[in-house]
Amino acid sequence: MSSDLVSPPRSKVRSALPAVSSALTCQRGVFSIPADVHYLNCAYMAPISRSVEAAGVQALLRKRLPTALPPEEFFAGPNRLREAFAQLVNIAQSHRVALVPSVSYAMATAVLNLPTTQGQNVVVIGDEFPSAVLPWRRLTRERGLTLRPVLPSPGPSRGSRWNEMLCEAIDTATAVVVLSHVHWSDGTMFDLVQIAARARAVGAAIVVDGTQSVGALPFDVSAVQPDLLVCAGYKWLMGGYGVSLAYFGPRFDNGQPLEDVWTGQLGSDDFSRLAIYRDAYRPGVERYDCGERASFMLVPMLCEAIQQIMSWGVDRIQQYCTALMDPWLDHLSEYGVDIEASAYRSAHLFGLRFIHPRDAHAVAAALSANRVHVSVRGTAIRVSPNVYNDAEDIAAMFDALHP
Repeated sequence: MSSDLVSPPRSKVRSALPAVSSALTCQRGVFSIPADVHYLNCAYMAPISRSVEAAGVQALLRKRLPTALPPEEFFAGPNRLREAFAQLVNIAQSHRVALVPSVSYAMATAVLNLPTTQGQNVVVIGDEFPSAVLPWRRLTRERGLTLRPVLPSPGPSRGSRWNEMLCEAIDTATAVVVLSHVHWSDGTMFDLVQIAARARAVGAAIVVDGTQSVGALPFDVSAVQPDLLVCAGYKWLMGGYGVSLAYFGPRFDNGQPLEDVWTGQLGSDDFSRLAIYRDAYRPGVERYDCGERASFMLVPMLCEAIQQIMSWGVDRIQQYCTALMDPWLDHLSEYGVDIEASAYRSAHLFGLRFIHPRDAHAVAAALSANRVHVSVRGTAIRVSPNVYNDAEDIAAMFDALHP
């Protein structure tokens, strides 16, 4: 996959647009996004590239005649995907990657397997996405624990102070710390290495939802050392909807899965002997795979998407998104918005907050009328560009934002 494709001609190109300087050039030609659509909403759902689409079509056509899907493909496809994800986030052993349908599935697996004691607490980021919180709310109710959400403090140094408060909330009674790399609503970035080190110091498990970062912001499992990292596949991993990937660390060795799926059983690759039931699992964390994990269309699509991301380079994707926004940072007040300090903000997902009160939904509607697609999340206009965006997309957004 070429990383030097140039963007196709765009309609209504504005003169004197801020130049985007980055080692990675615009990849719009790799996608099928109409020229007059300014899609700045990857945090909602990523568009699929032409090659990912082709992988899905090819997989669909294979299903026309099942002889194209031999029994070994029930295992080979998932294993290729495990290996791709392991390479993307620096997991030394791909057998520590499980295929799950969603973040909530992986969280429920963690709730089932992580030991807790009455009186302990679970620390979570305030206003976190429901999938990463609801299973822990139920756990704390059922086992007599305390859920400890850490909300940000408004005002200057918001991101810095939020990171400090998360570390302060972790104490010797903390059983689990649940957090994201960047906050789903406004892109506030958390120092996972520092926070995870604090959690380890008190013996707490570290559960990370990487859905809104992995694929666009570098993530190193060996550096963070999470006990669980889970990522939905349809956002920054740029695959289809319905397959997610989860790294399970040593805390989960010999644990109990949510389902006893046949592909997770030892010897399940011998179809002639499936009725010889065994009470042992296949090596690694395949026991945590969901049923029908081989998903013959979604798995090859996500595998192709991850390979494409790696060809671009995650660090280069982040640099590209940084270059898109940098020329506008000194002029935000002219448009009545403010943004988090760069040290605590991702470049691929960030929140614009109004300096003076404005109706965020009315602003989003005005943006949409100009074919600028963003989201309203909490108190922020959430903007989430990717490699298919260019300077015209950002200019169109600010044109519509002008008070």
